[in-house]
Amino acid sequence: MAGLKEVRVRIASVKTTLQITSAMKMMAAAKLRKAQTAIVKLRPYALKLNDILRNLSSSIEDSNENLYVKQRQPEKILLVVIASNRGLCGSFNSNVIRTTTSLIAHDYTAQSRKNNVSLITIGRKASDHFRKRNYNVVENRDDLFDNLTYENVALLAEKIMMSFLNKEYDRVYIIYNQFKNAAVQTLTVEQYLPIMPVNSKQESINNDALSNYIFEPDKETIIRELIPKSLRIKLFKALLDSFASEQGARMTAMQNASVNAQDMIRDLQLSYNKARQAAITKELLEIVSGAEALKG
Repeated sequence: MAGLKEVRVRIASVKTTLQITSAMKMMAAAKLRKAQTAIVKLRPYALKLNDILRNLSSSIEDSNENLYVKQRQPEKILLVVIASNRGLCGSFNSNVIRTTTSLIAHDYTAQSRKNNVSLITIGRKASDHFRKRNYNVVENRDDLFDNLTYENVALLAEKIMMSFLNKEYDRVYIIYNQFKNAAVQTLTVEQYLPIMPVNSKQESINNDALSNYIFEPDKETIIRELIPKSLRIKLFKALLDSFASEQGARMTAMQNASVNAQDMIRDLQLSYNKARQAAITKELLEIVSGAEALKG
């Protein structure tokens, strides 16, 4: 009977776990709906603004006014790593951490040896990982997910832009999970600064299209105003993408955990019933054997 008691305790434990995973799944689903609405509304505007900006920037790429497009030898690198503050979301955080580590080790080995690769981490999982391993984490902004607003993100974006203009960094990347749907998140490494110009074929087409526009006051002034706005929105979009991806990954992970818990409960219940039936059969055999012995 001790074995039966152990199985009963384990069944009760797994049922408690099932209740927790089911509750976490519902919470993640509620947060996902809100996050998905936000990113779906922002994404078309952000992408269109980015396309317009790249087309305009490519036409005056050599202008001194267009400092955000100016390409420099990548001696100093800044990586903006976006993870999450909490776990229990599958491989969401580990994918970001693994990709960041691989990028530093393979693409910027020489810069890393000179300690010229800096990190801004957003999300406690990334912050804890890279700090414990003595990476050059210049700033962590784990607080952004506590109050994810455009105003808060814009302050960080302006700080990064100023660092680039002051030549503290020659290249800036954002590493994050791009939201596709609740089950699919695409790990993305996106060059933030300098702004990537369009290719030559696209450039000739876009320049022909731009020739039909009248700029007021002038193209350079418009670009100077559009670039900071576009970069602020780009970082905000990356954070919204990451937040929606986190909720989708957590919902999927908790769904899988709930299914596994249900399967485990089913197997444990079957084992319990078999053990209980065996115990009852054994007792009956003992009774029958005792009765036959008395008759003899």
